This record gives sequence, structure tokens and C-alpha cells, in this order.
Amino acid sequence: MTTPSTSTTTAPTSGEAGSVRAEQDALQLALAAEHAAVWGYGTVGAALAEGTRAEVVLAQQAHRDLRDRVAELLRAAGVDPVASSAAYALPFPVLSAVDAAALAVTLEDGTTVAWVYVLDQAAARDTRELAVTSASAAEVRAVSWRAQASRTPVTSATPGLGG
Repeated sequence: MTTPSTSTTTAPTSGEAGSVRAEQDALQLALAAEHAAVWGYGTVGAALAEGTRAEVVLAQQAHRDLRDRVAELLRAAGVDPVASSAAYALPFPVLSAVDAAALAVTLEDGTTVAWVYVLDQAAARDTRELAVTSASAAEVRAVSWRAQASRTPVTSATPGLGG
């Protein structure tokens, strides 16, 4: 099993940054992060009270839509998209609403890192724009989840860069 938060900052590519191959490799890693986020939000929702899941539904749908978009981009380029894992190992037990929010932070931070990596490796302007938009959206979602998990600060000066 893999974890729902995969670090992509050390991911090897078979092409030089800015090459089509490096971009495709980075998109595969972002796709894997999106697969994990879709799966992980199922756990987040299960740990929350029924009337408080609207944010989960919206986040999961955003990741599902992005996952599908990236898979289609890869297919259009003649690349087989990486498949979702059958299961993922949680990075910690999710036993409360605070744990669920912390898991959501982990999921959003993982996708932010993946999209910042895509930005670094991208060859095409459209891919760079997708990476910026996706990383920004993940960070916005993470701010709300950090507040719910009582994490401070709730924002990051450099989302996806570890600082």
C-alpha cells in the first residue's frame, strides 16, 4: 500500500526539466497525488458528522475532476495514465473530526507539492497554468482544514515548497 501523501520533490524524471518527458513524468506524479486525495477524502468524510461533510464533498469532487483532467491530458499525449492504488495507508489514525481535518491538510499539502513539481518540470504554458491553478486551489482548501485541525499558521508563505 502507498500513503495518501506522496512527496514528489525527489521524484526522478527521465527528461530534463522543461522537456516534454519531464512534464509527463511530473503529471503522472500529480495524477498519483490526485488519486490519493480522492481516496483519502472518503476517510475524512467518514470521520465527520453527517451534517458537516459539504466541504469534503466539494474537495473530493475538485480532486476527482482534476484527476480526470490530468488522465485525459496524458492519454491525449499517448501516455498511459498511472492507475489508482487499490488501497492507501493512512499516515496516522483518524479517530476524530480534528484528525479528519489533519488528514485533509495532509492530502492538500501532498497535492500542492505535486503541482509545484509540475510547475518546475512543465514544458507547455497550459501545463504551467494548470499547475499554478491547482496548487493554489489546494492551498486555499488547506487553509480551512488547518484552521479546523487547530494548526497554526493556517497559511504558508511558500505552499508546496516546505517553507
